[in-house]
Amino acid sequence: MAKKDFYDILGVNRDASDEEIKKAYRKLAMKYHPDRNPDAKDAEEKFKEAKEAYEILSDGQKRAAYDQYGHAGVDPQAGMGGGGFGGGGFGDFADIFGDIFGGGGGRGGRSNVYRGADLRYNMEITLEEAARGVEKQIKIPSHEECDSCHGTGAKPGTEAKTCHTCNGHGQVRVAQGFFSIQQTCPTCHGSGKYIPDPCRKCSGTGRVSTHKTLAVKIPAGVDEGDRIRLSGEGEPGVNGGPPGDLYVVTHIKKHAVFEREGNDLHCEMPISFTVAALGGEIEIPTLSGKARITIPPETQTGQVFRLRSKGIKGVRSAITGDLMCHVVVETPVKLTGRQKELLKEFEEISQGDSDKHNPRAKSFMDKVKEFFAS
Repeated sequence: MAKKDFYDILGVNRDASDEEIKKAYRKLAMKYHPDRNPDAKDAEEKFKEAKEAYEILSDGQKRAAYDQYGHAGVDPQAGMGGGGFGGGGFGDFADIFGDIFGGGGGRGGRSNVYRGADLRYNMEITLEEAARGVEKQIKIPSHEECDSCHGTGAKPGTEAKTCHTCNGHGQVRVAQGFFSIQQTCPTCHGSGKYIPDPCRKCSGTGRVSTHKTLAVKIPAGVDEGDRIRLSGEGEPGVNGGPPGDLYVVTHIKKHAVFEREGNDLHCEMPISFTVAALGGEIEIPTLSGKARITIPPETQTGQVFRLRSKGIKGVRSAITGDLMCHVVVETPVKLTGRQKELLKEFEEISQGDSDKHNPRAKSFMDKVKEFFAS
């Protein structure tokens, strides 16, 4: 089950000031505190939600992380457990509880309920799969209820008992000078119960390690490092807390032909000396098949030919990228005797007017002469 939005819990806008957030929390704390609503079944749960939301949104750094990444961007244990006045110090919580109780603290403790940790899975896919989208099956570590103790953690035939240290509250009061503060019970660690005879199969945890298979839909257009969030598929929570999320991070395999740059694709296309000089038509590959481009006469190495909409349409893009074909004039190898004769004859003819046929060579030599003359 997905966690509620912290701003919705407090009933404030996302641009609310610190004072507005504090005022909203004070109102909810006075309304739902268990000591003021002993008969209301959902009062304690609503109070916990409001407290967690306030602890995150009242802290500038945590609030910025939450605004950017949601629940995954903040400490999964922030504000979930009951430990005195929250984050270790008194501050605003002391003021708020002072408004409720006239300077005193609440009675009783609350169990430590923690959200499960988020998990990360690195998935390697091909460029073709990234462009078109794909569904993959992944296997991840998981936990399931122990079939021996049915999740209780106690040996079959026995049961957990109320903690004698905190009398089931999960917290104890500790005197420090003039103050009396609540702390998590050191015996039961906040659960309110202890297991004298734990289950042998799960060692008292109530769950056993296993693996589960999930189907992950990779949308068309994903790029290197993109994340797909699977809500509730992370580590299970503690003491009834919500599970974390699973983030599948995509990594694109190196392609034999194409290189991706944003939504554009780049490829290097070798052409013969003859095609470069005289022009012609060549066939090039694309992700959707083959295409033909016309090479004009006197094409030089490094010239780029753009094929519109032959690239990739990104996940967050409204248009499809292009395919950029980089031409490389290939020098022929393993020539026959006849080929060598023809090339020598060609060179002799070209030398008769080399400045006209080789303008780049002439320009380079002119620069060399200027360099040595200076």
